[in-house]
Amino acid sequence: MTFMNDFDKGSYKNLIVWQKAMDLVDAVFDITEQYPKEHRYGIAAHTEKTTVSIPSNIAEGRRRGGDAEFRRFLSIAYGSGAELETQIEIAKRRLWGKNLDFTKIDKLLDEVMRMLNTLISQISKRTTALPATALPAN
Repeated sequence: MTFMNDFDKGSYKNLIVWQKAMDLVDAVFDITEQYPKEHRYGIAAHTEKTTVSIPSNIAEGRRRGGDAEFRRFLSIAYGSGAELETQIEIAKRRLWGKNLDFTKIDKLLDEVMRMLNTLISQISKRTTALPATALPAN
């Protein structure tokens, strides 16, 4: 199964993983708006920035061209996903976080992380199948 439509056409907006990551951004912003005011410029702002970096890195990697660059930026997006997962867990542990419903975020984050992992694996297999001379120089 692939999570890309029109992969060779270069549009990141056609990538299902990018679309799901954008849905995740919306879900995170919806919940961070409910964080207590005193956390607005702390964990809420950091969580929002982390979330935004996921689709941003997918888009940047796709536009840079070449599998090696794309894979590298997908890996960065994957790392940001782990960072977001941690920030959400921190919020859940806080007294004020216990009253918030993180179900949608948990589901979307899990889905995006699985897609990123699969996509990274697919690209890695494809690039290792190429002769060394066909790979871009880093």
